[in-house]
Amino acid sequence: MRRSMVLLAAVLALPLVPSTGTSQQRGRLNPLVDLLAEGKPIFGLYAPSNRRPGPPASAATSAPAAKSPAELARTALAYAEADFVFDGSMEGDFESGYRTFADFARGLSEGGMLRRKPARLRLPMAVKMNEIAPDPAAAAVRIGRQLDLGVSAVVFVDVQSADEVRQGLAAMRFRSHGGTRPDASGEAPARWGMSAPEYRERADLWPLNPRGELLNWTIVESREGIARVREIAAVKGIGVLFPGAGTLRRVFTSKDAAGKEHFDAAGWEEAIQRVLAACKEFKVACGYPARESDIEMRMRQGFSVFIMGWGDEGFRTVELGRRLSGRGASGAGQR
Repeated sequence: MRRSMVLLAAVLALPLVPSTGTSQQRGRLNPLVDLLAEGKPIFGLYAPSNRRPGPPASAATSAPAAKSPAELARTALAYAEADFVFDGSMEGDFESGYRTFADFARGLSEGGMLRRKPARLRLPMAVKMNEIAPDPAAAAVRIGRQLDLGVSAVVFVDVQSADEVRQGLAAMRFRSHGGTRPDASGEAPARWGMSAPEYRERADLWPLNPRGELLNWTIVESREGIARVREIAAVKGIGVLFPGAGTLRRVFTSKDAAGKEHFDAAGWEEAIQRVLAACKEFKVACGYPARESDIEMRMRQGFSVFIMGWGDEGFRTVELGRRLSGRGASGAGQR
């Protein structure tokens, strides 16, 4: 196992994406940009959340008291090994998810998300956006609202065409940078520790703008998206491209006449590999929702950005990934 880890660390030391010059800008606000520019693997966790309500296991067992958004934010900040915190609550019911996430984002800010002198985000926020294609204009407004909370990465889900990506990327960029985002920026400047004009200058997309601090992550998770994955991956401005492995598992699961489910494991894996191949062809970092049982395999294949569930297994997976990559325990100093 030790020899395996050494070999994997040597492989991962090779650049995963071409240098854009940003590796020379150490100390920038968003540490994820540094890690991507330097071709280093990245490990993050879903935000901690309250357990979903359900019947107690017995009459003597009661559900744990719900934590406030501020408490959940402090919990997230207390785990020092993650490179980012990920939230998927706005993918479905945007308004309800937005309200909950806004409180969580405020808790992160008040809990010390930003280090000062020099300014550096301790735990950048990555959030899912709901589908763009049904209503690009509404999606653009929602993307702007997410960014106004101080978000560092917006994740497009179920992307099925290059045009969807382009529309979403435009919504992430201020008009002064050639996009469609209005100049108003909400609470984001304060959460990034800067003035509104400085925020508008720096809140642009990397790698389109080598000095940008914002990232786009795009997820392909349908047969239609897989069929067009090369044209999607070719869009300039995508920071990380993911196969939506969980959703694709459902796509490749069918039922027979008796109602029995059949999972096409080979078809599912082929879809994942098609996304990875497109990432490699167009030199885009490739992400994956890893578990402890598969992160080493996925790292060997070439995936480099990983999202894990919050909890003990997720913590072990982050720590395993860091060891395999040679990054080691982070603490605050290696972000």
